[in-house]
Amino acid sequence: MTKTAGHGSAAVKDPSHVTPAFDVQRTDLLEGVRTFEVKNIVTGNGFTTEIFRPDWGVAQLPIQHVIHVSLHPGVVSAWHQHRIQTDHVFVVSGTLRVVLYDDREDSSTRGGVNVFNVSNVRPTLLVVPPGVWHGVKNLGVGMVNFVNYFDRPYNYEDPDEWRLPQDTPEIPYRFTD
Repeated sequence: MTKTAGHGSAAVKDPSHVTPAFDVQRTDLLEGVRTFEVKNIVTGNGFTTEIFRPDWGVAQLPIQHVIHVSLHPGVVSAWHQHRIQTDHVFVVSGTLRVVLYDDREDSSTRGGVNVFNVSNVRPTLLVVPPGVWHGVKNLGVGMVNFVNYFDRPYNYEDPDEWRLPQDTPEIPYRFTD
């Protein structure tokens, strides 16, 4: 960010955040977090969106389990973590805020937070590695729907599911807006 003299000395110039091809640029991703923005395919009667292709190179393979989640408006689901499972989140309809917190001892981005507002308008596959805390909030006035697929099936006898309360002091983010 560059400050400029004149024209309001407190003014700060925005850094570039999108390429000429309209690809979003993010250089602040937590270690192991990956995104892949998908282009909608406009058809004569609507549009088609690819949700996954192995040649994108962002997903943990093989995919072993897929779920569809619907959240009511304003709902927050936080905080959640897997120790061995990788999440792959893809919003099908609505707008979802996904917040990631890196508390992994061996991570170069430990203590970092990423915030993503993902929707079907700019479809994006978001990959959340094991050990990263994540929470979500429906930002819309209607239901938000997303698909989450995993690199291992859910273990009913011994779930790889770890939770903290939404207002935990262990995570420096609050879903307040």
